[in-house]
Amino acid sequence: MTASETRPGDSRFFQRSGPFGLEQLAEASSGEVVASASGKSVAAFRGVAPLHVAGPDEVSFLDNRRYLPLLAETKAGAVILSPAFSDKLPPDTAGLVCKAPYLAWARVATLFHPDPKSTGIRHPTACVADDAEIGENVEIGPFAVIGSGVRIGRDTILASHVSIGQSVEIGSRCRIGAHAAISHARIGDRVTLYPGVRIGQDGFGFAVGPEGFETVPQLGLVVLEDGVEVGANSTIDRGSMRDTLIGAGTRIDNLVQIGHNARLGRCCIVVSQAGISGSTELGDFVTIAAQAGLIGHIKIGSKARIGAQCGVMSDVDAGADVIGSPAMPFREFFRNVATLRKLSRKSSD
Repeated sequence: MTASETRPGDSRFFQRSGPFGLEQLAEASSGEVVASASGKSVAAFRGVAPLHVAGPDEVSFLDNRRYLPLLAETKAGAVILSPAFSDKLPPDTAGLVCKAPYLAWARVATLFHPDPKSTGIRHPTACVADDAEIGENVEIGPFAVIGSGVRIGRDTILASHVSIGQSVEIGSRCRIGAHAAISHARIGDRVTLYPGVRIGQDGFGFAVGPEGFETVPQLGLVVLEDGVEVGANSTIDRGSMRDTLIGAGTRIDNLVQIGHNARLGRCCIVVSQAGISGSTELGDFVTIAAQAGLIGHIKIGSKARIGAQCGVMSDVDAGADVIGSPAMPFREFFRNVATLRKLSRKSSD
């Protein structure tokens, strides 16, 4: 078998829905139909695809000027795009004009490929404690283990080899990926944990005694509010004396470490390989880029942005953009880089 590019939404791997007509696509995308695609039926569209491979029964999108040449040649039946590009549509392509094309694309793609729904089936190899409270239509995969006193809300999906520790609470319509392990946690509704996630293990807490290290009991929980997503193989430690908190709607990428007592606000973004040390607090809508590291006991203001590989060692004001190690404002960092380059050139002359 040779490697080749598959078409998006391969039905062997992805759930499919449809077909849908232009009116349904316009409603889903909050877009305005600006051109009539010739020969289209009421329910003509069967999927989504990029501009260069989309066919007459597929929807594509454009949100970057550099791809205008592909728009001119596309065979897509409909394209989601901004008003600035609506006059560039090919003659036989309908336009769905939106102020936020990428957001509209996400909604249309979800229309064709909705999230999997729970089958409500409990695999015979699953081990479920007698006193666990399992809601209606919960799917439990092979070799999953659910401990005593666990509560799980309706329509939640637990994949294979998931481990849910004693007294954990999980809300409704959650998705827990294969081999995820959860203990000492309260989880809200519509939370997604991808494969290999670890929630609620001991925080990194120890005291130094005359003969070495002595572990400090970690007596808090992890609280994940509604709509949180945690990427594959990320870890969130439980609190020592208070709970570790992840605010509603926050998105955490793969391979992220969040220490005990950390508190993240609403709709934060934490990108791959970033680390947040214990007792650090983030406001709402904070972005932390890849491989950034934050020391403990600092505060990051709402809407602050932390650059990639940034080393943050002190508080960051709300709305600030910082980069470098130690972290500094973007403009200051790049002025320093320019100065170093000039000095380097002079020394080499």
